[in-house]
Amino acid sequence: MFWRKCHGFVELWLTCHVSLPNVVLLYQPRGIAGWKMSSVVLRKGCILMVWRSFKGFLSSGVVLVMCCAFSVFFLSLWGKADEPDSRAGSRLDDRLNLDDRPNIVLILADDLGWADPGFHGGDVRLTPMIDQLAQDGMQLHQFYMTPVCATSRSALLTGRYPFRQWMDWRSEDFGKPDYLALLDIPLARLTDGTPTRRIHGLNPRERTLADALHETGYTTAMIGKWHLGEWLPEHLPLARGFDHQYGHYGWGIDYNSYLIPHNAPQPFCVFDWHRDQQPVLEKGYSTDLIADEAIRLMTMHAEGRKPFFHYVAFNAIHGPLEEIPRHRDVFDKRGAAIRCLDEAVGRIVHSIEQLGIAENTLVIFTNDNGGLTEEVNRPWRGTKNTTFEGGIRVPCVFRWPGVIAPASVCKELMHVTDLFPTLVSIGGGSTNQAFLLDGHNMSSIILDGEKSPRTEILIEATGSVRLPSIRSGQWKLVGDALFNLQTDPYEHNDISELHTEIVIELRERILALSAERPPLGDLSHVMDPALPLVYGQFENASVPEEIRSHVEKARRGQQQVWEAGTYPWPPPPKNGQITYEGDGR
Repeated sequence: MFWRKCHGFVELWLTCHVSLPNVVLLYQPRGIAGWKMSSVVLRKGCILMVWRSFKGFLSSGVVLVMCCAFSVFFLSLWGKADEPDSRAGSRLDDRLNLDDRPNIVLILADDLGWADPGFHGGDVRLTPMIDQLAQDGMQLHQFYMTPVCATSRSALLTGRYPFRQWMDWRSEDFGKPDYLALLDIPLARLTDGTPTRRIHGLNPRERTLADALHETGYTTAMIGKWHLGEWLPEHLPLARGFDHQYGHYGWGIDYNSYLIPHNAPQPFCVFDWHRDQQPVLEKGYSTDLIADEAIRLMTMHAEGRKPFFHYVAFNAIHGPLEEIPRHRDVFDKRGAAIRCLDEAVGRIVHSIEQLGIAENTLVIFTNDNGGLTEEVNRPWRGTKNTTFEGGIRVPCVFRWPGVIAPASVCKELMHVTDLFPTLVSIGGGSTNQAFLLDGHNMSSIILDGEKSPRTEILIEATGSVRLPSIRSGQWKLVGDALFNLQTDPYEHNDISELHTEIVIELRERILALSAERPPLGDLSHVMDPALPLVYGQFENASVPEEIRSHVEKARRGQQQVWEAGTYPWPPPPKNGQITYEGDGR
């Protein structure tokens, strides 16, 4: 009788602490964490139920000890201070436990067009490895980024619209006179009158995807292009949840010399290649070096007990496209750069296979914004730095052998902000945080084929250099132009005059969201010196001689004088249009 009662007590306790939380998950609000209070109530209810059922029986000292032991054990498994297990979908629940969470490798290309990969109708000779990745996984046909590099990276790492951190303005924009004029902000100057850049980067108070996964036990690495601040230590990767960093901080390096062509408003180059936030001068093509580092770290981390999150952000195929080591006998510069990118992605995926971790590794491949021309974004209208479909709808693939069906397609609406809660959920972490999330947890959509809860995407808020734009269901407002994406997916016909009520409604929605933009804040901190040798405030203070010589030699070969009103960077977009010349540097 005694042991039957003990067994019954244990069974009830397990039911309270294991089954009930899983029931709660079925009704968990998507996207923004919000059930903290309900979990508290349920936990207290479970404990009360156990107490009422066994208050007479607890007089036994042996049983009391057992109760305490089980209490400590299961409460420790439940998690920290009411944090929810936000994993969704039975397939995911069956697969994951505290010791068997997937590695996550998030691969981000740069300036790749929708039509560049073979699986979207591009030249199959350019992307055989990426095409195989798509064949082995799921293609997302309605995956949206933001119109330009830094804004997408901000949204990816925070799960929040970029305007909430003023990250719809890139750090380098605060050194460009024509951009600053739109904010009515004068160009910053040092005490001697030298024009310089105001410092800007991702708000240090923001919780990043790396922070959230690190909290739940992941080893984290940032490999490649950062573009969320290049000067102050608090803006750099090692302060943003990453254990390791390798690559460049700024917008676009020379692939072989690792030089940013200019430091707006200064027209001369700056060295930008770092490992764990120390400058390193290496030999090789940056696309290859990024893949090398990803494979090196992956090999090292695969031997450990912890899962790993690797954010591999290639510079390819962003300009400047200089000397490319392979394939120039067959393709033009851009094509050769794509082929090299494809090889690098293939090497990373192959290494995952060779390490024997493929079935426990989620690989995501996507791109930060549209390509520079409408030709590479066909059939969509628009380009990078515009809010038409060609500027924001990008290739995206999820691959997880044994979990995600091969050669599958998802047509549900998804936005870059959704990656944060989705990957945190898959990693067993919590989305409870101080700042509101704009992203939705899409794990059940990706893994179980459910319908997307997303019906709206704020593409661009007011106060940006690009047209205020929003998608709501089938309707899309770009500035004053209205399109019905159901009947006109390629945005040929402005029907704003036929649906003035919808225009007013969407415009008001943009304004309501834009009103949540915080004050810009203090921009008194400036880059000093105006033309550093190396990005990174402290890295620049002590520059190795070989890097100093490398930079000075390159500067002597650059254009020394620019005509008044001309700059070595593209102007801001006007009326939703922008024209890139050459490779868009």
